[in-house]
Amino acid sequence: MSLEQLWNGWRAEYIGTAHSNLTNPAQSVFTSILNSGLSDEDAFIVHRSQLCFAILNAYPYASGHVLVLPYREVAHLEDLSSDESADLWSTVTNASVALKASHRPDALNVGINLGTAAGGSIAQHLHVHIVPRWNGDSNFMTSVANTRTIPEPLPMTASKIRDAWPKEKS
Repeated sequence: MSLEQLWNGWRAEYIGTAHSNLTNPAQSVFTSILNSGLSDEDAFIVHRSQLCFAILNAYPYASGHVLVLPYREVAHLEDLSSDESADLWSTVTNASVALKASHRPDALNVGINLGTAAGGSIAQHLHVHIVPRWNGDSNFMTSVANTRTIPEPLPMTASKIRDAWPKEKS
């Protein structure tokens, strides 16, 4: 059974802008977004650290689905420098804290797919998924119609997560 999608017309501007700014097919979509000149608000980047950034998933599994990845395009964990690795996992932790505050989920899924056979749709640019989950969040749309519904527009999600992001300690 194939996954059906519901119409989300409000996302057309984001998708059109992002795709029109992608000029180098040798780059991942993430690198293309970073090089596009889009503002963080338009690209739905919710946080930047020294070596990594957090961005909303353009095709979320649930409201608040965040991806954390290094600026540098690498495919494997072992390709990260020790500083990138530390920054990546610190950013994952901070994203988890922000999502707990902004969306109040009952739980979080944190995962990474390394390689296309593992389910990595953009395998050339390592990224960690953080997906908020709620008790009973798989409704009839997912189980019967094989469709996901996302009740919150991406700009609202991004704003809530930015506002809840942990402040840097001095």
